[in-house]
Amino acid sequence: MDIISSLSLVDWIDLFIQFSLLSLLAVGGAITTAPDMNRYLVIEQGWINSQQFSASIALSQAAPGPNVLFVALLGWNIGLNAGGGVENGWTAWGLALFGAVVVIMASVLPSSVFTYIAMRWASKNRDMRIIRAFKMGMAPIVISLFVSTGWLLTVAHDEPSRDWPIWILTVGIIFLTCYTKIHPWWLILVGACMGGLGLV
Repeated sequence: MDIISSLSLVDWIDLFIQFSLLSLLAVGGAITTAPDMNRYLVIEQGWINSQQFSASIALSQAAPGPNVLFVALLGWNIGLNAGGGVENGWTAWGLALFGAVVVIMASVLPSSVFTYIAMRWASKNRDMRIIRAFKMGMAPIVISLFVSTGWLLTVAHDEPSRDWPIWILTVGIIFLTCYTKIHPWWLILVGACMGGLGLV
């Protein structure tokens, strides 16, 4: 897959608009919009490849801090590719930093403003039936978005003969999450250890 070597001003504006719209749809966190980010960045625009996309999510989830960090890593990779890669020196590093800032601002500002306004209104009207119904109705949507993100990360490798351990791990994690009270941190630790040992 060919990765882009430059982005125009229009491309950067489109990127900002796309992530701003996704910010308003990020019910349950930014990670729930990962499938649409993948569609836009990898499939439609070709600004990063699927390995960079998966690595951005994996690295940010392993690092301490909010899970929205993967968005900054996506922007970093977009800018780095736009600058022609690390071999192009400061130009590429500058564009990488610019890309990280563009997407993180687009991902944080619209949802923060909307959340502030909506929560003030909902707090004043918490006893309304529509507010209670909305909260109950969002639960299945959030769960389905998490499942689609997990599916996207599992199939990213597209090497069925080598990826059977990933499928077993995915099914096992789903089973343990649904039918036990094991804390998710233990499941993340198991996944990290298996990845560190090269088992998945």
